Amino acid sequence: MLTGLSPAEHGIVANGWYYADTQEIRFWQQANSLIEGEKLYEGLETAKLFWWFNQSAPVRWSVTPKPHYGSDGSKSFGIIDHTDCRLEERLGPFPFFSFWGPGAGLACSEWIAQAAAITLRENQPQLTLVYLPHLDYDYQRLPTHDLERVREVDRCAGEVIDAAREVDAEVVVVSEYGLVPVTTPVMINQALRQRGWLTVRDGPYGEMLMPGESRAFSVVDHQLAHIYINDRELTGEVQAVVEELPGVSRVVPPEELQLHHARSGQLIALAEPDAWFAYYYWLDDRRAPDFARCVDIHRKPGYDPCELFMTSRLRAAGRLAQKKLGLRYRMDVIPLDPTLVRGSHGLHPDPQDGPVIVGQDPPADMLDFKAYIRARLL
Repeated sequence: MLTGLSPAEHGIVANGWYYADTQEIRFWQQANSLIEGEKLYEGLETAKLFWWFNQSAPVRWSVTPKPHYGSDGSKSFGIIDHTDCRLEERLGPFPFFSFWGPGAGLACSEWIAQAAAITLRENQPQLTLVYLPHLDYDYQRLPTHDLERVREVDRCAGEVIDAAREVDAEVVVVSEYGLVPVTTPVMINQALRQRGWLTVRDGPYGEMLMPGESRAFSVVDHQLAHIYINDRELTGEVQAVVEELPGVSRVVPPEELQLHHARSGQLIALAEPDAWFAYYYWLDDRRAPDFARCVDIHRKPGYDPCELFMTSRLRAAGRLAQKKLGLRYRMDVIPLDPTLVRGSHGLHPDPQDGPVIVGQDPPADMLDFKAYIRARLL
């Protein structure tokens, strides 16, 4: 959408990937420099609000979530506000707990919509990019897709649209994917470990994945999984094993999906339409790493939608009490039950379930989105 290029060219092959040079798996990074190729907004007076890869983006105004991290391991939530509009001073603190986690919901979209309306009216950018996130949440955690969530996001969008009309801005609504119902988690890393290919290090905080020492492991992201193979002689055997897993549709080389980039795995696994990939690599929940039961998006070697659920509100209240008393605590309230997840995305679905562009004479292909928006600006 931002570059008009395939992942093989722009390099964003997933929400996270394996860095072979440092032997680390890193998810949800924000540095704009990770995107290769010219971006849609370069050379334009742009406001970028909560679109990802926002940190140090070549835009005039931006807002992005960015917690503060203390040397003692503590974390304080916050945003980077480069709009010149003093958004938290006017709207109150950004509701971080509604942006992701068990409490994720409408409040974050309402705050972002109000922030976007202020930015539009006061700065009047040439191009404004606004991400309203909460439609994702219940469609991943509930078995039925309630249209009330659509009505909620429509009301938030309406606030942005009203401000856009006041400054004579054209509105385009876009979504780069559509969530589909799922019932089957695929435990791809457990299968690789059972074959002796995935290596862990046990310790006081549970088992930790050792990607550099593993002969093969997977970095999962919704319905797609990158399989990294350090022992290339295993490639055919790894492919055969993964293809036999329940819930796996096919396993292909990255070239087949325009994913042939240095960041990609040597093989790409695609789930069946009603399945998705869970990152779990431990075989006994008692040896799960301590971060597995927490909202910890940066340490988990894969996307974990179980972070949308909570084991116990009473337990969470107890942990919050520890925090307020100044005691050490761990917010370990996330269940280790991937069967809870009810929605995912990442395949090429039927048109009614896929990405959409709503605007005047929209293009049929998302790769044309950048050219389309630039043409509208001209």
